[in-house]
Amino acid sequence: MSIPAQDLTPFAARRRRVLDIMRARGGGIAILPTSRELVRNRDAEFPFRFDSDFFYLTGFPEPEAWLVLIAGAEDRSILFCRGKNLEREIWDGYRIGPDAAAGQFGFDRALPVEALADELPKLIADQPALFVPMGSDRLFDTHLRGWLDRVRAMGRSGATAPAGSYDLRAILAEMRLVKDAFEIETMRRAGAISADAHVRAMRASRPGLREYEIEAELLHEFRRHGSQSVAYNSIVATGHNACVLHYRAGDAELKDGDLMLIDAGCELDGYASDITRTFPVNGRFSGPQRALYDLVQEAQNAAAALTRPGARWNEGHDAAVRVLAQGMIDEGLLTGTLDGVLESQQYARFYMHRTGHWLGMDVHDVGDYREPGAAQSADEPRPWRTLRPGMVLTIEPGIYVRPAADVPERFWDIGIRIEDDAVVTESGCELISRGVPVAADEIEAIMRG
Repeated sequence: MSIPAQDLTPFAARRRRVLDIMRARGGGIAILPTSRELVRNRDAEFPFRFDSDFFYLTGFPEPEAWLVLIAGAEDRSILFCRGKNLEREIWDGYRIGPDAAAGQFGFDRALPVEALADELPKLIADQPALFVPMGSDRLFDTHLRGWLDRVRAMGRSGATAPAGSYDLRAILAEMRLVKDAFEIETMRRAGAISADAHVRAMRASRPGLREYEIEAELLHEFRRHGSQSVAYNSIVATGHNACVLHYRAGDAELKDGDLMLIDAGCELDGYASDITRTFPVNGRFSGPQRALYDLVQEAQNAAAALTRPGARWNEGHDAAVRVLAQGMIDEGLLTGTLDGVLESQQYARFYMHRTGHWLGMDVHDVGDYREPGAAQSADEPRPWRTLRPGMVLTIEPGIYVRPAADVPERFWDIGIRIEDDAVVTESGCELISRGVPVAADEIEAIMRG
């Protein structure tokens, strides 16, 4: 993946923010590797995907790379990356190399990754604290222990190892939770591409096709518009398969009268989209399908209305659950009073997941769902996170009805989920995935052509 030079300013700004945080904690050294290339089988590798935190701070897309930040009397940013190697580039492709990387990506220095073992102990020595991704990777922990042992071995020369340590990933999670304008614009573009793919899938669907054929339509549209990959394994589920939350696209046949649930999104320049739509294979909702579909849409509307600055994270979920529970009672899926169903959580038989999650560089993005800091008391959890402008989350209520003797047969094997990506704005939220219709009448109109 290449990033235009003019788009690298946000990465430098984020590094400065990290250095400011480090300095506020007394200074020190931050060390962060990117992901490793992984073998799929024998000598075939999985497609490389950089570590999200590393890319967030660097914009550097290659494997075998490390970022070092030093906050002290003079701040420094150092990149370790693969050196130029014309023979390997014939086989594996172009390498940026240290000489070009420093200027192109705005680092103070860039060194060959082979120098890491010798340089890191020298850089770590006499630093007051370490800022590292704690416990996230055993190989990194092994490297770090080795470097610290070498620093301690230099003790007779007066060198000291860092006395303090901080989890760098926790710092970056708080930063990544609120997106900047650059990130939001990228996510808008990813949402638009994914929405077009869902429309394409709707128009292509008809009885007799297979789930994998519809998945192919999604992938075609993703790549056609410049997406580098899927953001996660696509869920393309027809009929009773839609009642399996994380179903993988298989070879089931699309049948007249069944619903199709598609949960799919592309990744664009490191940012995920995540959209779910449910539609009738034959282009027309049946009466029972329409009743439950409209219920799920009403629940999503209730959650979206509470996705606004100052609202707590759980408020949208609670509103969606309340709508769904009342609808389940009205349609005969549950019996009892609304308060009783909510208190006993009987609704969880048909709606068993949360109504959303953070979205960003990772489809289930980083960030605590409760306010950081100590709990109000030993017996009470921390309050739910307060939404702020720039936060991005999904809103995805659903209903999943498996056959059972006490369930009306007209609802058997109906699985419905509606999911959109929401950016919290100054006054509410912007649904950046609405390039694909959500209203049942509009979906039927698209499928009629």
